[in-house]
Amino acid sequence: MNIQFLGATGTVTGSKYLLTSGDTRMLLDCGLFQGYKQLRLRNWADLPVAPSSIQAVVLTHAHLDHSGYLPLLVKNGFRGKILCSEATFDLCKILLPDSGRLLEEEANHANRHNYCKHAPALPLYTEADAERALKFFSPVEFGKSFAICGPLRGQMALGGHILGAAIVTINDGQRSVTFSGDLGRLHDAIMVEPTHIARSDYLVLESTYGDRLHNPADPAILLGQTIRETAARGGVTIIPAFAVGRAQSILYAIHQLKQKGQLPSGLPVYLNSPMATDATALYTKHRQLHRLDRQQCEAMCHAAHIVNSVEESITLNQKQLPMVIIAASGMATGGRVLHHLKAFGGDSRNTILFAGFQAGGTRGAAMLDGAPEIKIYGEYVPLRASVRQIDNLSAHADAGEIMTWLGHFEQPPKRTFITHGEPAAADALRHRIEQTLHWDCHVADYLERQELA
Repeated sequence: MNIQFLGATGTVTGSKYLLTSGDTRMLLDCGLFQGYKQLRLRNWADLPVAPSSIQAVVLTHAHLDHSGYLPLLVKNGFRGKILCSEATFDLCKILLPDSGRLLEEEANHANRHNYCKHAPALPLYTEADAERALKFFSPVEFGKSFAICGPLRGQMALGGHILGAAIVTINDGQRSVTFSGDLGRLHDAIMVEPTHIARSDYLVLESTYGDRLHNPADPAILLGQTIRETAARGGVTIIPAFAVGRAQSILYAIHQLKQKGQLPSGLPVYLNSPMATDATALYTKHRQLHRLDRQQCEAMCHAAHIVNSVEESITLNQKQLPMVIIAASGMATGGRVLHHLKAFGGDSRNTILFAGFQAGGTRGAAMLDGAPEIKIYGEYVPLRASVRQIDNLSAHADAGEIMTWLGHFEQPPKRTFITHGEPAAADALRHRIEQTLHWDCHVADYLERQELA
């Protein structure tokens, strides 16, 4: 069996791993590249393997940097099974069509306003392409061995990152390789901690926060403080949030703050993301995958006013009063939040609050680095609002939590491949593992191939 790293190397996006065993080929994850233009261009390039020759895909979870390339894979000839947890399938039913719809809207907007170098601008894929891809999904259960293709079998354990996230172990009868996916936190307010893995011949390990530790302070307290300070100066708090995972953590924190009377009385809170609204409802369906009981799920779902229509979304931009707006996407790469950034980013009374990792090359990363303006739909928008980040609301384990998870292995893997991190984070985690655990570690390169002996 050998592995080729088709993504998530030198970056946190584009997760794709090609596993080959004899004549059998499969992908572990099938994500979009995001961030820097040179990375996004990879989405348009041909894969180094024909999609029609891939017999199966196994997903760790539903985030687009792990699942968002699937519509294009199917469009280009893939006809195998897409295996994932039931909750991941439910989320992909929401995320993938929405991704196709946004890509179409962005292409149409570029054509109407003539700011694209290509004429006409075309979407990477469409909503119809995404709907077609959903027909190939086949959910599997956590903890049970399942057939993938050829000699390959898999098993999923709870990853704790978002609803349905899995740690996936694949075995060809002679050796095993475990993919951490995106590891969740040890003490998250909503999600359970990642399942302990006792042994695996090889390990592919994420390193998003491999070079840092999260702030130990309660993120709800930091969130409340930011909202109160912004409201006191008459401003609006804009929170770009991943529709799956961070939006729910923010909603639950806001519910807790309201309960304790730690938000200004009457301060309106809006959730302007149909996708996040639908995703939040799934927490009631899949209660066995997280810590909240039914009553807490209901409270989370009602912590904000739901903005359903485009017209209501536009109306928010005309309001001149303190409020909180939660909108996708988490790195400000698309979605309704862009219109709010355009409307409120130029006013120093307002705050733009990020609550998750910002990949290099994204608007979120640029804003946190102090960019004086940001480009939205071909126009540069001045940025005078306060820009902050609460990184301990992240759904990713930090370096210490990753090391704690690794400490439950009863014997070291033959080799641990470090992926899904910016270069500094990946190398810092490699060094920490080598120095502390004395494991054989390797930071994987793009398109590198390794034999799993």
